[in-house]
Amino acid sequence: MIPAHSRKPIRLLLLVALIAGFANSAQAQAPSDDVRKSLERAVKSGAVQKTICPGAPYCNPSSVIRFYQMRKYEPAWTRDGFPLPAADTLARAIKGADAEGLQPGNYHLERIEATLAEIRQILIRNERPDAANIINLEFLLSDAYLTYAAHLLNGRVNPETLHADEWTMYPSRFNLARHLSKAIEGGDIEVSLKGLMPAQPGYGRLKTALVVHRALAESGGWPAIPGDGRLEKGTKTDRVPALRSRLKVTGDMPAPVDSASDLFDEAVEEAVKRFQRRHGLYDDGIVGNRTLRALNVPVERRIRQIELNLERWRWLPQNLGNPYILVNIAGYGLEVVENEAPVLTMKIVVGTAFQKTPVFSGKMTYIEMNPYWNVPHSIATEETLGKIRKNPEFFAKENMRVFTAGPNGEEVSPAAIDWSQLSENNFPYRLRQEPGPRNPLGRIKFMFPNKHSVYLHDTSDPQLFKKERRGFSHGCIRIEKPMDMAEFVTRGSKDWSREKVAAVLKTKETTVAYLPKPIPVHILYFTAWGNGDGTVHFLEDIYRRDERLEKALQPKIKPARAAKP
Repeated sequence: MIPAHSRKPIRLLLLVALIAGFANSAQAQAPSDDVRKSLERAVKSGAVQKTICPGAPYCNPSSVIRFYQMRKYEPAWTRDGFPLPAADTLARAIKGADAEGLQPGNYHLERIEATLAEIRQILIRNERPDAANIINLEFLLSDAYLTYAAHLLNGRVNPETLHADEWTMYPSRFNLARHLSKAIEGGDIEVSLKGLMPAQPGYGRLKTALVVHRALAESGGWPAIPGDGRLEKGTKTDRVPALRSRLKVTGDMPAPVDSASDLFDEAVEEAVKRFQRRHGLYDDGIVGNRTLRALNVPVERRIRQIELNLERWRWLPQNLGNPYILVNIAGYGLEVVENEAPVLTMKIVVGTAFQKTPVFSGKMTYIEMNPYWNVPHSIATEETLGKIRKNPEFFAKENMRVFTAGPNGEEVSPAAIDWSQLSENNFPYRLRQEPGPRNPLGRIKFMFPNKHSVYLHDTSDPQLFKKERRGFSHGCIRIEKPMDMAEFVTRGSKDWSREKVAAVLKTKETTVAYLPKPIPVHILYFTAWGNGDGTVHFLEDIYRRDERLEKALQPKIKPARAAKP
């Protein structure tokens, strides 16, 4: 007698053998040439869109059509009417889309599984599969692969459309139809999809954070801290046990810990500091309003935050360079990465909510010491003009000069200009601030030409780096450690060293130093990311870009067509 636990595998083997037997005689039932001709007619008749788009949030009929045209209408997922192993492999890969922060249901999974099951039931009855079923399966599988692959490669939405002039990214150019064809021929569907995912460690760390936080959600999440008002070391209240439990769930307060104690002691203070550092808050160990709000964000919201930032990773170039400079606007931070490890980190000041720092990539090619500041027209007319009218000594105090408009304009005496007659639409001058302590660019600026005219630079107001929120610039990025940055980017130069740069800065002469080799700079916007030690950071959405992305990712289901009687 066969044990009960062994019967199912044996039945499965018999089923596979039975289907294989049908396949040997399939030429008489569903000749390859007939299927190919039916597929060609279906493609040319417009059946692709009618098959894959109704009821689907995403579909890409043009890519599916190109795929079959490239194959000369040869079936990809079936042979002689029988589904190939690649069909099941793709279905399995799509089920794993949730690990990428994507929804398996967005890639026809339910319809694919139902169609596969229907075709196999027909084959088991030793009947000929309907050509319509085979063609539907072909179209659904091809569209599922091509759409999922496109989402892994470049994300689901175009950031430039979503954020207008605030975001400049160039999508990866890739022939996905050819990629799919090679994957089918090589029998490596899953490998081919994994090869399209971002290879950077930051993406993998966020995926791990997603697993962890989903597990926390399944176990009930974390408790909210009741009430309001400040909590700090020495406080004794019935709110503290909830605070202890909350910090314990996310590992900010390591076990063992007495969760029932109502005393805010040193252990709680250290745990609060850890939490604050992870959330971009000033780490004073005090639970004030901002810290309390961050503590009470539910786990489901943090999961969604991770998913949104996984999407942002997919917008980036596959190769960030080595080394490269990564600026995180939302984190007010910068790191220089070499061999996938940070070798230099520093605080930064970014643009205000009204003059946002844009997202883009560039290549740093030179630095400028003792730079002039050519005041942008918008700043000159909207801010500086009013100051000039109020203070006759403005130019002497600010060490600023006036030139006629244009890069080669002639210098004009400020006293010769009637400033009261000028306006935004009537300002034929260019203002230039000379090098010195009043210059907002500080002593060095780091140049990577771009359409936004945004760059990294020193600052004349280093006190701003002590603030928790550091959105004070007009869009450029002020950096905390300009000398350390200059030393790194000129590394390997025969002409420049830290000492040589310092000597030039003392001269007050504007001097350009070209880098030994260009260094990629990526100015990005992440509100969630993971460190190599497993620490997960969540940040305030300072430009409300999470909100716009969340809205853009809402499914736009195309209505299903009514069935013909």
